[in-house]
Amino acid sequence: MNNKLLIIEDDTALANVLARRMTKQGFECQQCHDASQGLLLARQFRPTHVLLDMKLEQENGLKLISPLRQLLPDVTMVLLTGYASIATAVEAIRLGADNYLAKPVDTQTLLSALSVTSFDNDMDPLVEEPLSPKRLEWEHIQQVLNVNRGNVSATARQLGMHRRTLQRKLLKKPTADHR
Repeated sequence: MNNKLLIIEDDTALANVLARRMTKQGFECQQCHDASQGLLLARQFRPTHVLLDMKLEQENGLKLISPLRQLLPDVTMVLLTGYASIATAVEAIRLGADNYLAKPVDTQTLLSALSVTSFDNDMDPLVEEPLSPKRLEWEHIQQVLNVNRGNVSATARQLGMHRRTLQRKLLKKPTADHR
């Protein structure tokens, strides 16, 4: 079977790197950089796999999941994000994504996420590490923000913090040391 990968990523340098990596792994790759191009190319290219960035310039990649799923019901879809949170992961899966990965992502993790056989019984069970207080705070903020449908003012009121303080916290990416 010929694996065809559509990469919808607004960072052209990253899209090029991903395309080169996945071509070496046997995928036929096409890439585009915004939502409308993504839907058009999905119709024309008919990919078996899709890598979708969560932030496409001013657009939200989450809004593309349902139309892509309707157009390509059997596609394996992976959402990539630089701002990973449990709330957005749950939302992505609920909308129809098959997997959710935080950037940067290595080739092996990407291949596992794109593979329908990645959940073998032979795999070692994941070891759960406790989240750091900073990471817990980030996850809680993302969850409340999601409940408020992205409304920063309503989220700040609900969390009992100043809107500008919340905006500063939202600009900070959770890093590996936040785990």
